Amino acid sequence: MTRKTVKVRNTAGIHCRPTSMILLEARKFPGCKFKIMTANGDSDLNSMLSLISLGLSCGDGVTVSANGENEIEACEKISDLFAYEFDFPPQA
Repeated sequence: MTRKTVKVRNTAGIHCRPTSMILLEARKFPGCKFKIMTANGDSDLNSMLSLISLGLSCGDGVTVSANGENEIEACEKISDLFAYEFDFPPQA
């Protein structure tokens, strides 16, 4: 099992759009199970609703754990998305 702790950097927190990007990335690792641990509660990366229900805001700490195939790479990619400053819509 691999773990990494990061802070949410997206100004608007983890809402629908960042959540969908996180879940899309998690699906690239079908042999890996993810768990998200926060002060607001814990969640698996099973559904959009389970992640949004954590109510993650900018500055909140998130620990991502991955267990299974390519767990080191998977944990890095998912935790990087929690720590990413999303820009919707992208600025030119």
